[in-house]
Amino acid sequence: MDFKNLVSKVLIESLVDQWIQEDIPNFDYGGFVVGEKIETAVLLCKSEGVVAGVPFFQGVYDKLGCQVRWKVEEGAHLKPIAQVAEVEGPVNKILMGERISLNCICRASGIATRARYLHNIAQSCGWHGEIAGTRKTTPGFRAVEKYSLLVGGISTHRFNLSSMVMLKDNHIWSIGSIETAIKKARLACGFSTKIEVECRSLEEGRQAVQAGADIVMFDNFQPDALHHAAATLKSDYPHVLIEASGGITVESIQSYFGPNIDVISLSSTIQGCPVVDFSLKIMKEGRDPSNPLVKSSS
Repeated sequence: MDFKNLVSKVLIESLVDQWIQEDIPNFDYGGFVVGEKIETAVLLCKSEGVVAGVPFFQGVYDKLGCQVRWKVEEGAHLKPIAQVAEVEGPVNKILMGERISLNCICRASGIATRARYLHNIAQSCGWHGEIAGTRKTTPGFRAVEKYSLLVGGISTHRFNLSSMVMLKDNHIWSIGSIETAIKKARLACGFSTKIEVECRSLEEGRQAVQAGADIVMFDNFQPDALHHAAATLKSDYPHVLIEASGGITVESIQSYFGPNIDVISLSSTIQGCPVVDFSLKIMKEGRDPSNPLVKSSS
């Protein structure tokens, strides 16, 4: 699936401006050294993974006036060492965007790789539901991270506090009851926005559905307790969506798959993901862009 047109050009340009300002707040000393002669750099994938973050990498070099020629499709699973793209333009601009663009594609590809792994687990088990990320993202980098989940084949969950109403324990405890919280939320969000309620028992799940919740999240349930509560609630309210969340890991996720579970969300889809290693090297005769390990100092 090609997701490139999902991200607005305005958003990409805004992010790129922030990243460049952060990385070059005043003088670009290295850029001064190399000048503006035209060079070509090769983007290499140096560890196994799924390529993601193409619109953001592209956006960096669009801003800097360089041309990117892609050799692989986003979403491809690569093994090292693979040529992914070439970047041509003024050398100071190529190097100005090097670290920013690499940060994007390394991080995005790491997330997409884990997402693809989870997607494949669900497929192999024949589970019908959706695996989703969370809002536990890197400040200022959420768009890249959520986009990468899609490239990898899983769901983003809500993008932000405005995407969907999620009433968690703190909301319930503060307002006093599940019913009161849902009624007040519905006044604001109307018919067009779903309401999800975090529940710690089957009884709380019943209260949430009876008050008008669209989604019940059973939080921090052991698998056996989860499947019992979900089956009971679904038998009484077959229309409700049930999400499992809390304490679920990549290693334990299979035990949460079940016929009554519609969504499983876990923060490790983003938090703690290893990156995929990429490098960007100027192509010069006699120079090896793969930058092999130095085995002798002589």
